[in-house]
Amino acid sequence: MTTRPIVVGYDGSPSARTALDWALDEAARTRRPLLLAYAFEWFAVAAAVSPEVATWPDPTARRDAEVLVQTAAVEAAEAHPGVIVTGVLLDGPASVALTERSRQAALLVLGNRGHGGFTDLLLGSTSVAVSAHAHCPVVVVREAMTDPADPRTDVVVGIDGSPCSLLALGYAFDRAVERDVRLRVIRAWTPPPPQYIPFNYNPAEITAAERAALDDLLVDWRQKYPQVEVVAEVVADAPSRALVNASRAADLVVVGSRGRGGFRGLLLGSVSQQVLHHSRCPVAVVREMPSDTDPAQVG
Repeated sequence: MTTRPIVVGYDGSPSARTALDWALDEAARTRRPLLLAYAFEWFAVAAAVSPEVATWPDPTARRDAEVLVQTAAVEAAEAHPGVIVTGVLLDGPASVALTERSRQAALLVLGNRGHGGFTDLLLGSTSVAVSAHAHCPVVVVREAMTDPADPRTDVVVGIDGSPCSLLALGYAFDRAVERDVRLRVIRAWTPPPPQYIPFNYNPAEITAAERAALDDLLVDWRQKYPQVEVVAEVVADAPSRALVNASRAADLVVVGSRGRGGFRGLLLGSVSQQVLHHSRCPVAVVREMPSDTDPAQVG
């Protein structure tokens, strides 16, 4: 039985290096091995060189990719001697290769965008696709946007009572325990537009009812995690906006891959997507929770 590693999607971009730094801290904190995974999409490399469709990976480009990921792994291990760091080259599109590798991971960490795509986008297509399909929690990291003199500590989680949000809640409690920090649990309800406010509309009553439901939901969790300081908040606002606002003072925001609203066929809900795009801190998207160990060899 091998301990599931933390896997980092790595392509040498500034965003990937930021994700690697975050993952190294997480690996040191959780005492897990770290695996740098470079997805070698060889046909894209070949197409940039020749207009003809290639039938086999370019050996020089592949060697360069291997050197890149192995060098990064060696440097990371030297900088963090307490963390076991290895590197691997995966063949195929990044979203497909990393999603498949997530079956063997405890956590998958990505930068908000890599070398490909449009540089002005807030979030790359790989981050969105992997967050929607991964078989373990996915953390998307972007460069810090706060004053280093104002350290963040809270873990924030959005909860609406859906199965995915309950998975996210459990994950958030575990992260708060590991970090020895406070957990802010946010339940948001969206007020109706002014033109559709019903005659008997009473926001205070709605907030009180939502607060009672949240307190009831948290009773067992507080008993299970007595060491965690829990701050429960009910906010009259769109859930995505409430969580993005909370992210300004958070170290990590945790969301389920989808909640109660929207189209059930979607694997990644609109709230999760909005938080991924606009959060001011790393975001963990929880869709599945793997077991702690994995019988497969990870390399």
